[in-house]
Amino acid sequence: MGKQKEAVTLEEQNKNTAMRVSVVSIVWNVVLSLFKLIAGIVGHSGAMISDAVHSASDVFSTFVVILGVNIASRQSDEDHQYGHDRLECVAAIILAVVLFATGIGIGIGGVNKILGRDFGNTEIPGMIALAAAVVSIGVKEAMFWYTRAAAKKINSGALMADAWHHRSDALSSVGAFVGILGARMGFPVLDPLASVVICIFIAKAAYDIFKDAIDKMVDKSCDEETERAMREVILKQAGVQRVDMLHTRLFGARIYVDIEISADGEMTLREGHEIAQEVHDRIEEEFPLVKHCMVHVNPV
Repeated sequence: MGKQKEAVTLEEQNKNTAMRVSVVSIVWNVVLSLFKLIAGIVGHSGAMISDAVHSASDVFSTFVVILGVNIASRQSDEDHQYGHDRLECVAAIILAVVLFATGIGIGIGGVNKILGRDFGNTEIPGMIALAAAVVSIGVKEAMFWYTRAAAKKINSGALMADAWHHRSDALSSVGAFVGILGARMGFPVLDPLASVVICIFIAKAAYDIFKDAIDKMVDKSCDEETERAMREVILKQAGVQRVDMLHTRLFGARIYVDIEISADGEMTLREGHEIAQEVHDRIEEEFPLVKHCMVHVNPV
């Protein structure tokens, strides 16, 4: 019972962290989008106006994070007795697809401009557009590290996907900066070339996020180091003679563990239960991400 209350508290803390980061993301994206839009209009920069639209689209991804984390943090009910943790993975998959589409869109636009030699014959962008690109790179890169740190802290795939949306926006602003600077220096081809390179980085990030979310959806085991550490904890408990089986599976951001141990076959049922309970408690205490641990005792 104590562990259940602790788990609820941990889930609430993770939810609050995700909500706080998401609100900060929304505020900054709205402010940055308006700033870049004004700078693009005043500075006669189509690249900066496009970048402003990209920043505005990130607000959508953050709302997906909020929805996913809120649903995933719901307590188990009669229809979902193991909880709703995996729904956060669904949110991460959606964001990965959106991120991939964003990257491909940027890349296709760059390739089309290069093949069509459509480097623009419009008015040379002003310094305000160049300054806006620098500000955007700094702000979005800071938001990437801020969101990434929170995502790693609470092991949230959806929040990590949102962090990479910030990074993709920063890379988009790098492309805008290169394009604006190139246009001012007489080399407009630099803009589409930068877009193609940025596309590759964004697509790779989308793939990593998608793969991580799928792993958590299909009961992938924990890494070898984590399982080795669990075995060491189990074997330290009094009465445990060996570990017969240790199965782990990722369940959203949490871990489920099934254990079989061997103990003296002559001991009473109560004594065997106490050993199993001690193993159960130590595993959930040493590994906070473990949501459920089942221990079976085999007689020697």
